Amino acid sequence: MRGKTVIVTGANSGIGKATAAAIVKLQGRVIMACRNQARAEEAARDIRQETGADGGQEEPRLDVLINNAGVYQCPYTRTEDGFEMQFGVNHLGHFLLTNLLLDLLKRSAPSRIVVVSSKLYKHGDINFEDLNSEQFYDKAFAYSRSKLANLLFTCELACRLEGSGVTVNALTPGIVRTNLGRHVHIPVLAKPLFNLLSWGLFKSPEDGAQTSVYLASCPDVDGVQGKCFADCKPLDLLGKATNQEVASKLWDISEVMVGITT
Repeated sequence: MRGKTVIVTGANSGIGKATAAAIVKLQGRVIMACRNQARAEEAARDIRQETGADGGQEEPRLDVLINNAGVYQCPYTRTEDGFEMQFGVNHLGHFLLTNLLLDLLKRSAPSRIVVVSSKLYKHGDINFEDLNSEQFYDKAFAYSRSKLANLLFTCELACRLEGSGVTVNALTPGIVRTNLGRHVHIPVLAKPLFNLLSWGLFKSPEDGAQTSVYLASCPDVDGVQGKCFADCKPLDLLGKATNQEVASKLWDISEVMVGITT
């Protein structure tokens, strides 16, 4: 990754921080896109300390965009723009950021976009009548819907990027020990057992980041377009995650929601 510039969203903790550190170790330059500047600066200090990298960056190009940031099963809240938090952060934020950076990515081609989804997409569906969960909100369902939206976004974007030199692929990282589950309530008496099980059964952030780093850096995926990976291998998706009609409609509605026109 020497000489390459990479943006990682949600890079201040968990998989994002581990992804950023791994790319810096591969001699890439990482721009950390985080909502909380203080946490981002603290994470950047950790990564510089761990890798010996310097902090100066003024980049005229962008080689890789990793859409990693996410919230998981939070109580019903809204973003500053009025969107249900999980749909807003996990899908719409990345949809808008990617569109704003597309011209730069095309000028920097060959370049890559990586989208972090989840196997929990299987439990979601896209209800175009209630994308903002105003009629009904279930935090687990809303998360699954946002992760399904990630895959449909990848599907539609792949079609739009054909011949551009920019590729987009998604991944599911598996169950990883991060603070993503901070909104999940675990009874006090069960916490010691849960913590013990999580150390034995869940991936470390470094292991969880492997597929993100693979899709960002590995020559094996040069030119690969619109696929989903798990454990650095292609993953077969359910039909609802690759439905071109739904993907196209979601794209159009997302454009209206975030206020962009193409």
